[in-house]
Amino acid sequence: MSESDDRPSTDFVRERVQHDLDDGVFDRVQTRFPPEPNGYLHIGHAKAITADFDLAAEFGGVCNLRFDDTNPDTEEVSFVEGIIADVRWLGYEPGDPLYASDYFEQLYEWAELLIADGKAYVDDQDGDTIREQRGGYGRPGVESPYRTRTVGENLDLFRRMRAGEFPDGDRVLRARIDMQHENMQLRDPVMYRIRRGHHHRTHDAWVIYPTYDWAHGQSDAIEGVTHSLCTLEFDSHRPLYDWYLDQLPLPYEQPRQTEFARLELTHTITSKRRLAQLVADGVVEGWDDPRMPTLRGMRRRGYPASAIREFCRFIGLARTNSRHQIELFESIVRTELNRTAQRRMAVLRPLRLVLTNWPTDDDGNPAVEHFEVANNPENEADGTRQVAFSGELFIEQDDFRADPPPKYFRLTPDREVRLRGAFLVTCTGYETDDDGNVTTVLATYDPETKGGSAPDGRKVKSTMHWVSAAHAVPATVALYERLFSAEVPGAATGDPLDDVDRESRELLTDCRVEAALADTAPGEVVQFERIGYFAHDPREPMLFHRTVGLRDEWANIQKRQRQG
Repeated sequence: MSESDDRPSTDFVRERVQHDLDDGVFDRVQTRFPPEPNGYLHIGHAKAITADFDLAAEFGGVCNLRFDDTNPDTEEVSFVEGIIADVRWLGYEPGDPLYASDYFEQLYEWAELLIADGKAYVDDQDGDTIREQRGGYGRPGVESPYRTRTVGENLDLFRRMRAGEFPDGDRVLRARIDMQHENMQLRDPVMYRIRRGHHHRTHDAWVIYPTYDWAHGQSDAIEGVTHSLCTLEFDSHRPLYDWYLDQLPLPYEQPRQTEFARLELTHTITSKRRLAQLVADGVVEGWDDPRMPTLRGMRRRGYPASAIREFCRFIGLARTNSRHQIELFESIVRTELNRTAQRRMAVLRPLRLVLTNWPTDDDGNPAVEHFEVANNPENEADGTRQVAFSGELFIEQDDFRADPPPKYFRLTPDREVRLRGAFLVTCTGYETDDDGNVTTVLATYDPETKGGSAPDGRKVKSTMHWVSAAHAVPATVALYERLFSAEVPGAATGDPLDDVDRESRELLTDCRVEAALADTAPGEVVQFERIGYFAHDPREPMLFHRTVGLRDEWANIQKRQRQG
């Protein structure tokens, strides 16, 4: 599956943009990606990024990266820097990032304009009281006793709020809209609150901060955004988005908000609050833990940025929420890696294999042969490499059984198998320790089968990978299960963290791998033959993370769906 295959040529968002251009609503396209710098980006953000940047590119427009930095209590410079790096890694150039905090003065001036027009007022009530008075669906709202303050009184109080005369949470600025409106967002929403957090850019210049709804649309308008793409949970916010803009003297055409379905995956959560809790509780090692759905976690695990983009484009932009099978995502990752990843041999749980008839050199040491092996059968341009072979090898423990079960075709006493690219060997015996565990397998090799083929045409039922004991290098390999065991985390109990598998990582510290893996670049993904795809850790040498296995579970799911 390439980045152009099996993808809808259009969707309702692109159709809407085209209609706006055809009808003369806009003569250009400008979008924005507006993350909050209170955590790192995850797979859900990847869908928004591809939507915003791809849409602008397709229509010859521009897309801004704008930080919604309106909450100083939760924002950090490290998150800002990490988000910029993640957007670039995903394959997009954000240019010079913009910040909602760049517009704090303009937002404040527009807030005073609403006060002067009688459309905003200062409310001295606490947050709990305001929430209670808003009512609910089927319950009427209750107007604040401060709703009828004069323009002069409201301007004075608002200016004093900015000057820092009142303590945090003492009062807020609210829009005066309609306390009986059926849309709860329009029941006199809060525009500003007093909060003395230290801001990462404006430092201590401000003690009042705009809410998301007040900063969002107005920042779009200041920048000249034409199409403001949001996920479906902001559908009810759109009337408020439009109401605010309708009241103001905008420098450009009024932007339009359009909502699309957010990205949800099975066995995955995307709540930043929950992800932060996993980090804080030590369930994972950090935001870049390879089990995390963050972009930095996915990058460390070896998921290619191109595969993430392809997945987001493949599922497209829809009007209704749905949950996609994680196996579909992994299938797209696997397809990409099958094309690009070089092949190597690695033994994760080593078992010694001794070829008793292997020749020695003039000094009495086991002779060494070298075999030419393709780096990637899917791409001849990747060339070949030389792999050392000698009389003592390591094979996987699972590739030998002294007492084999039915339909076991790998190495057993008196059975012949193929060692990948080398020789046919026949097991002649084995050695055990005092507990009966097999420690060494004894075998003979057929020197006439060099390369793995027998001159007499005889066939074997198994081909096994191996590494030369004298030439292999040690490695540590991390194997992963789903971080969340339930397909829909929290569906049974209401708390997604109840479904965390705290044993979802297995660390193998005694692996043996072919020497070429020592030259693998940090972050590079290779295929361990017969095992799966593994990413070399970007920081710790010779630590490899399992990216995906070789079996395409998505194909199996589709097959079962067709049959059932």
